[in-house]
Amino acid sequence: MKIPKRLQPLLEDGLIDDVIRQLMSGKEAMVFVVRCGEEVRCAKVYKEANKRAFRQSVDYTENRKVKNSRQARAMAKGTRFGREAQEEAWQNAEVDALYRLARAGVRVPKPYNFHAGVLLMELVADADGNAAPRLNDLTFTPEEARTHFQTLLRQVVLMLCAGIIHGDLSEYNILVGEEGPVIIDLPQAVDAAGNNHARDMLERDVANLAGYFGRFAPELPATRYGKEIWALYEHGDLQADTPLTGHFAESTKPVDLHSVIREIDDARVEERERQLRLREAD
Repeated sequence: MKIPKRLQPLLEDGLIDDVIRQLMSGKEAMVFVVRCGEEVRCAKVYKEANKRAFRQSVDYTENRKVKNSRQARAMAKGTRFGREAQEEAWQNAEVDALYRLARAGVRVPKPYNFHAGVLLMELVADADGNAAPRLNDLTFTPEEARTHFQTLLRQVVLMLCAGIIHGDLSEYNILVGEEGPVIIDLPQAVDAAGNNHARDMLERDVANLAGYFGRFAPELPATRYGKEIWALYEHGDLQADTPLTGHFAESTKPVDLHSVIREIDDARVEERERQLRLREAD
């Protein structure tokens, strides 16, 4: 096939050896199957902002870190440089999230490189070695649906323990590989401790999963896993293997706003310190 212009730098720099075919074109990027030596991988080429269906809502980009104050000012003013910086931050968010989540043991494609605006990563395959199907292309028995739902709930918990919320999780950005579901598409991922919309996004992600699998196991949409998971996280009781029940009772006690603000500030400090330790370890 004709080599796409955006993939030429990767060929020239020896990061890929050949482009086999286009795998898909989504709302934010095009994905190509590429050959790297003896391995087959995929290359995600991000679309320009004016060609993307998914827009960068301030709900997602709130408190995202940029390289310096000049970039932050330019982004706030909407200058050309600011728009370019915003695009870079949008793409880097997925790259950073993939590396963090892979280290945390979350089922995401393994990232290999990010070069010239192209993310080179693992090609998730099915048992026959073909590109894995998306969740929405499959049907399940009630028991299979419950099993996949619980598996993905555990992935959501692992992500939250790593400080990340997907923010747009649904049956359209989950692949079903040989070893089970794999979560993809993370440029809108948010910092759980630094985004004021984090709880709503977490609950929405879980509700999307319950709604989809509820087509096959009708009892799932009535569960309240999202609220349960967030409450455990807020109180510092959420671990990777914390048992979940799907039940949650709303508190009727008055909210102590000062305590809540203190806890949020403490969580943000802890997250900054954790990120510093990770950078020093790398």
